[in-house]
Amino acid sequence: MSTHQTWAASDLAAELQGGLIVSCQAPPGDPMRDTGTLVRLARSAAAGGGAAIRANEPEVVAAVVAALDLPVIGLWKDGDTGVYITPTVRHALAIAEAGAAVVAADATDRPRADGSTFAELVTAVHAADALVMADVATLAEGVAAAAQGADFVSTTLSGYVPGTPRQTGPDLTLVEDLAVAIDVPVVAEGRINTPEDAAAALARGAHCVVVGTAITAPTALTARFVAGLAQH
Repeated sequence: MSTHQTWAASDLAAELQGGLIVSCQAPPGDPMRDTGTLVRLARSAAAGGGAAIRANEPEVVAAVVAALDLPVIGLWKDGDTGVYITPTVRHALAIAEAGAAVVAADATDRPRADGSTFAELVTAVHAADALVMADVATLAEGVAAAAQGADFVSTTLSGYVPGTPRQTGPDLTLVEDLAVAIDVPVVAEGRINTPEDAAAALARGAHCVVVGTAITAPTALTARFVAGLAQH
C-alpha cells in the first residue's frame, strides 16, 4: 500500500492555484486501461508541468501515489449511470486508504447507492485525513456541496446529467457562477479541449483546471480525427 498523502485544504489550494490537474484514466475495454500504462501517463503529465493527477480506482491511485511526488485526486467509478463517481462511503474510504490526498465524489442531488448523504461522505473522508472534491452539475449543487464541507467544487458533471447544458466546450458560465457564489476553490473540468479553453476557465474564476481526454486519451482523440476526415 502506498503512503497516504495528507494535506491541509489551504496548503493544497495554494499548491494547485492556477495549475493543471491531468486526469489519467481510460474507460473499460480501452487498451490504455492498464495500471502500468496509467502510471506512465501520470509520469508524463508530471514531466510536462502538471500540478496534480486525477486517477480512478484504488489500485491505480495507490500506484500513482507511490510513483509520483504530486498530489493525487482519486475517485472510484462504479457503473455508468446515475451516481457512479465514488457512489458510496465505502468507495470513498477505499480511495482515501489507497493514498489519495483528495477523494472526488459525485455531489449531485441524485440518490446514492448506499443511501448516504454527500455530507456523510465528506465527514467520513475527513475522518480518514483526506480532502473532498465535489463533482457537480449545477450551481445549486455546488453551493450545497460547499455548505456540506467539500474542500473543492468541480464542474465535472455539467453536460452529463439530464437538464444541464449540452455543449462541445466547457461550461464556463457555471465556473463563473460558482466562483462568485462559494468560498471554496472552484475546479473547471469537462470538455476543456485546448489550452485556450483552460486559460478561459481561469479568467472566469476557476482556481485550477482538470484536463483528461485532450491529453491522455489516444483512442478518443484518434476517433475524433477519423470522424473529422469522414466529413470530407
